[in-house]
Amino acid sequence: MTTVFRSLMLAVILATMGIGTVRAGSEAPAGYYADQKVVYHNGGGGPNGSAYFKRLLANLRNHVEAVGKAHVEIRVVSLGDGVGLFQSAANDKELAGRIDALKGMGVRFLVCANTLRERKIDRTTLYGVGEDDLVPSGVAELGRLQGMGFAYIHP
Repeated sequence: MTTVFRSLMLAVILATMGIGTVRAGSEAPAGYYADQKVVYHNGGGGPNGSAYFKRLLANLRNHVEAVGKAHVEIRVVSLGDGVGLFQSAANDKELAGRIDALKGMGVRFLVCANTLRERKIDRTTLYGVGEDDLVPSGVAELGRLQGMGFAYIHP
């Protein structure tokens, strides 16, 4: 038997058994994803920021659920218009609840201090943003985290 034929036969057998394949709506098989370190860049969503923020939070939830809380480390760096997420959540219980749920899943939200200073935004007016959540520069933080091995995602 040739190597190509053996590989093809193995693939057919595994596919028939449902091993090694991922079907829509199903969880990934154990071990499908390796441990991950990821940084999401939240720069806001333009004129329809609310819809963008909801999609961003859904992406984060899906990411944690797919890989598993114990196997993924996620940081979200918010700068510029991305700070609007926490301004909106201050008055939107659904958005605030989504942020809280993600924090409970281990997602860490970081906010650019330069943005707050330049836009004259008081940190205490932002939902769930503590002193420890501030970073000096959002763009520098994105670079720092990538240098530490975090994969960059900009949804």
